[in-house]
Amino acid sequence: MAELMRMEHISKRFGTKLANDDVSLGVNEGEVHTLLGENGAGKSTLMNVLTGLYQPTSGKIFFRGKETKINGPRDAASMGIGMVHQHFMLINAMTALENITLGTKNNPSPRLNRSEDKRKVQELADRYGLEVDLDARVADMSIGMQQRVEILKVLYRGADLLVLDEPTAVLTDVEAEGLFSIMQSLTAEKKAVIFISHKMREVMRVSDRITVLRDGKSVTTLSCAETTSQELADLMIGHRFRESIYEKVTNPGEAVMSLNHVSLYPERKHGGLKDVSLSIHRGEIVGVAGIDGNGQSQLAQVVTGFAQPTSGTVDTPSGKVAIYSPKSFIDAGVADIPEDRNSMGLVGDMSIAENLILKNTDDERFSYGHGAWFKSRHIHEFAEQMREKNDIRCASVDQPVRSLSGGNQQKVILARELESHPSLLVAAYPTRGLDIGATEFVHDAMIRERDAGCAILLISADFDEVLKLSDRIVVLFEGQVMGTYPGKGAPVKEISLAMAGK
Repeated sequence: MAELMRMEHISKRFGTKLANDDVSLGVNEGEVHTLLGENGAGKSTLMNVLTGLYQPTSGKIFFRGKETKINGPRDAASMGIGMVHQHFMLINAMTALENITLGTKNNPSPRLNRSEDKRKVQELADRYGLEVDLDARVADMSIGMQQRVEILKVLYRGADLLVLDEPTAVLTDVEAEGLFSIMQSLTAEKKAVIFISHKMREVMRVSDRITVLRDGKSVTTLSCAETTSQELADLMIGHRFRESIYEKVTNPGEAVMSLNHVSLYPERKHGGLKDVSLSIHRGEIVGVAGIDGNGQSQLAQVVTGFAQPTSGTVDTPSGKVAIYSPKSFIDAGVADIPEDRNSMGLVGDMSIAENLILKNTDDERFSYGHGAWFKSRHIHEFAEQMREKNDIRCASVDQPVRSLSGGNQQKVILARELESHPSLLVAAYPTRGLDIGATEFVHDAMIRERDAGCAILLISADFDEVLKLSDRIVVLFEGQVMGTYPGKGAPVKEISLAMAGK
């Protein structure tokens, strides 16, 4: 196969931090080339250099054999390089067609030709099996369809090299299968895909070649057919990786919270709760299994005080909950790892240290008189302790939290929430987008908290994660509890059928 793109000796420095250190990468026509590495290994930085968002400190880029300088995303698009980011860059109020054609002009007329644009986009969609309602607003679409819009957007601009950054992090298993079929269609036409993923099973399935990055450097490039998931995991983290195996709890303590016939937006087929009853006990993890969009988010909202049920009650050892607000639930000992760490868990422009004390601004350790004046030195010292204890990898605890990798952002949330020693932890998709090392760190921390007597409600779209961590498993389908199953010796077939509503 002919080489399509090559990056030679790329380095990218941010102040004193070297995010990419002499990295070389070559991608052939018609191949899926996976970039594999821990959070913060430099994968996204390297791709931002390729797509012109960053300029390299040193190094060269070649496209179709010619050295080129990519001054910005427009240059990259004109050459045939497109990137689908992990967090989609779509305008919610506009239709799929409007998002796809925005900023382009594929006809000589000064007037827009909507019908012609729609015909061309539909031809592209049919050609690659991208099922999209072009007239639907993005705000009304599933995550899977939004991703297909993003792929169509870069294909419409003539991309021959597509960068897919964590493309399955927010997809259901069925949607992920659809994406893999689309990738096969693209490579069959000699287009190339750079695939960034932390899910080893996916990497082994879709990759032709794999380049491993560690600490900003390229470790090696391997043929997928000649390696194993164990070898790749070892290369990623720099030592032998051993996955933890946890004992299951069969006799937990008293109930910390019980939902009794709770309904919330019951008229909604997807995105509501209908007559849900479940309890969460001290010293156990209750895992919620189900395909995304079957009431999991609404369950988390009720249990963390963000939403008041339409009907039913929520009971705690001190009685029925009367006031539904995040603050009242925090005061009652509920901690929350939210499903969207960027919009719900962190304030991106604030420092790591500031985010670590967000729930404790009135604490006399950190402020004088109800948060009026802050004790900067004490906050900094506390943040340094949390940084070391939770392996938060950063240049300084004073840097904006948005500058961290996803895994390190999650560690900031985990540190803040667990340091309060909660009686109940609600963990919604706690390892979404995290590498295997960060995932193990989060899992180990949750098990330690469980063993210390905390009740944990785990909501995850990763069925393997639910099976691995849960002491009991509750299945949600269209907002209803389809069954409750033991975590020890879990009946996988029964649970899978219940997830499908059978």
